[in-house]
Amino acid sequence: MTVTATDLVLQAPVIDAADVAAIAKATRANGIQALEATGCQALRLSGAVASADVAEMCARKGIDSAFVPSNRTRDRVRVVAIDMDSTLITIECIDEIADIVGIKPEVAAITASAMRGEVDFGESLARRVALFTGMPLTALQRVYDERLQLSPGAERMLAGFKAVGAKTLLVSGGFTFFTDKLTARLGFDETASNALEIVAGRLTGRIVPPIVDAQAKAARFATIRAHYAANGGIAIAIGDGANDVPMLEAADVSIAYRAKPIARARATHAIDHCGLDAVLNLFA
Repeated sequence: MTVTATDLVLQAPVIDAADVAAIAKATRANGIQALEATGCQALRLSGAVASADVAEMCARKGIDSAFVPSNRTRDRVRVVAIDMDSTLITIECIDEIADIVGIKPEVAAITASAMRGEVDFGESLARRVALFTGMPLTALQRVYDERLQLSPGAERMLAGFKAVGAKTLLVSGGFTFFTDKLTARLGFDETASNALEIVAGRLTGRIVPPIVDAQAKAARFATIRAHYAANGGIAIAIGDGANDVPMLEAADVSIAYRAKPIARARATHAIDHCGLDAVLNLFA
């Protein structure tokens, strides 16, 4: 039986040298390599023996840790799929639209419930969008111009995977108004999201079917994975909430990024303290 060697990747804004020494000793690591990440210190401990105790210790100290196969290389990545709201970008667009017109608490409560998996996504989306009936399209433009920010390290992560030939997919239960702009800005190869019905420059309170929900996101990811990541290629999925879980489960490597517990429990790795470019360091 062939045993795959394991490395331990540590990432945090600051990692105490004494902690590194203790972790290296506990995992019997035989080498330490410095890595790069936006606003974070990152290290790869080679030849580390996986340990739940070490993972728990890292979590207590605010260190993102991941035991990774030593032979999992970045050049094998063929597909990278990422959720939009609270993953690629720092906001929930639908909540910020609501804030522009003064109904954020009502909409945000529905959003939070959906993200925790407490209410069906399609139902929650329809309820929230109905509250936008008659809203001018300019409200969405204000959100994009004034409030939308990329998550730290997003551009560096995408560039790193594109450099090895990976296809990128922006898949979202959010709206085409935003995904189209981000696709043009960041060069995504594929996208999937929901289209708001607009008449005479105003929202009608309805969504143009079909709704892109958790299963639709996973299905789109699976199609692209089958096309580009066959024959040993790796397909990555990155998300933060219940609506991402089926996609995370369909991936070869899944990342819960600053995620809700329901997504963290289903993902291969979690990143809580560093930017999106920390994903690059999970691949040698």
